[in-house]
Amino acid sequence: MNWNTRVTELLNIKYPIIQGGLAYLAYSELAAAVSNAGGLGQITAMSLADPESLRSEIRKVKKLTSKPFGVNYAIGQHGRPFSDMLQVAIDEEVPVVTMTGGNPAPILDQLKGTNSKKLVLVAARRQAEKAEELGADAVIVVGQEGGGHLGRDDIGTMVLIPQVVDSVSIPVIASGGIGDGRGLMASLTLGAEGIEMGTRFIATKECVHADAAYKKALVEGKEMDTIVIKRSIGAPARAIANSWTKKIMEIEKIGGGYEQLKHLVSGQANTRYIHEGKIDEGFAWAGQVMGLIRDVPTVEELFNRIISDAEQIRKRWGNE
Repeated sequence: MNWNTRVTELLNIKYPIIQGGLAYLAYSELAAAVSNAGGLGQITAMSLADPESLRSEIRKVKKLTSKPFGVNYAIGQHGRPFSDMLQVAIDEEVPVVTMTGGNPAPILDQLKGTNSKKLVLVAARRQAEKAEELGADAVIVVGQEGGGHLGRDDIGTMVLIPQVVDSVSIPVIASGGIGDGRGLMASLTLGAEGIEMGTRFIATKECVHADAAYKKALVEGKEMDTIVIKRSIGAPARAIANSWTKKIMEIEKIGGGYEQLKHLVSGQANTRYIHEGKIDEGFAWAGQVMGLIRDVPTVEELFNRIISDAEQIRKRWGNE
């Protein structure tokens, strides 16, 4: 079946499926596997130590795939200058640059005159309109079901996607609560022209930086086993509920600010869980879609399943 949309045409990919930026997890192995399967894989730039580390990772992807891929810049969460890191993507002629978590204007300005396609993740209609105004080629729209950092308005994907579709002329990519062929078809029905998945790609064999304990938690967990932390500091984000997030919530309930929380929500606390499997000594991001995850397939197996299920839905609709 034909899966062409404005997103597949824009990004030059076979299927309208994008892998999320996944801080500390999205590196060459996963990115190349997703791109080779027909989607768009991504590297997480700001989790890397320096520009040369990013350059090395980009070149690894190029050795593993001839297909388009992207580099994601989490511009709001790391508190680091990004211009030198972004220049690496420009120098290496990376096909796609995505940006999350902050004001995209400086990145979009630096990318002017390049051939990189520019995607901005948003969590509200007004943010999508602004991204289009600033020159984004497409927006990724995340509902409150998603994992990691979310919008402050708690709007679900089913409501948010058509709202944004009605408000912008550039392609819309749906994110949040999507992990299978049903989610893909639902998103297309809502007017999106592609999907982004984060949590679902963590539970794959090629996400080699994710510890087995993390993947096990995703497979065994239910949708109610997540919790939104960091609301009190204006940066709500969804994680797996555990003893560590309980500590975070206790501090938030008594009005603790960033200084009281920073050691609990640090990158070190995150990587202790996701890289080392120390599930009681840190936290791990996850969306409610973990309630739909039942196994840890290869990326190719996951794509085959998603597309097969989606095509069955298409056939069923065609017969009704």
